Amino acid sequence: MARVRVDCHLHTAASGDAWTTLDQLAERAGREKLDVVCITDHNVTDAAVTAAARDMGVRIVVGEEIRTPDGDVIGLFLTERIPYVLPLAEVVSRIRAQGGLVYVPHPFDQGRSSLGPVLPELCVAGGADIIEVFNAKISDQALNERAGELAAQFGLPGGAGSDAHDPPGIGAAYLEMPDFDGPASFLAALPDARVTGEYRPYAPRYPSARTGP
Repeated sequence: MARVRVDCHLHTAASGDAWTTLDQLAERAGREKLDVVCITDHNVTDAAVTAAARDMGVRIVVGEEIRTPDGDVIGLFLTERIPYVLPLAEVVSRIRAQGGLVYVPHPFDQGRSSLGPVLPELCVAGGADIIEVFNAKISDQALNERAGELAAQFGLPGGAGSDAHDPPGIGAAYLEMPDFDGPASFLAALPDARVTGEYRPYAPRYPSARTGP
């Protein structure tokens, strides 16, 4: 069975705090030999929908990183945008109503809006499908390991994402997994996925001018 490389979590300029254009995404994904990228912009899906309709040279999964009062959650395989600041339970319900998957990003990163404190309760309730066990923007690997331990505790598959907000970050983390053709087969293939990743901090948007000789 064919295997594909999937970056499960990255951003474009549509996120507001990122600056990757779709052309830059296509070029970088090709360079990193990615087969699938999940565009998970903050609270919007416009760029992901546009990319999915274009010949990008890489398959696009439409996603959204959605802010809730309890922390951020990602919907994958979405067909429409989900508003932010809705209660977590409602966001999960809206993701599932679209046939999408609930992906929990950087659950224990205290520097970002994360679901860590409420995640065990969400897992017990069956509200999570995938836990991000490697986020390339987390320098303390103990936090990624903690996410992996929680995923194992609840029998949930792990995801991996570059969380790239800039072109150099794309492909810093990805899954190598059996190919899939939708959310159900994606989820079914995840137990056979292999995580590859490295810490890759954000590149400066405007590098300082060089001084001196």
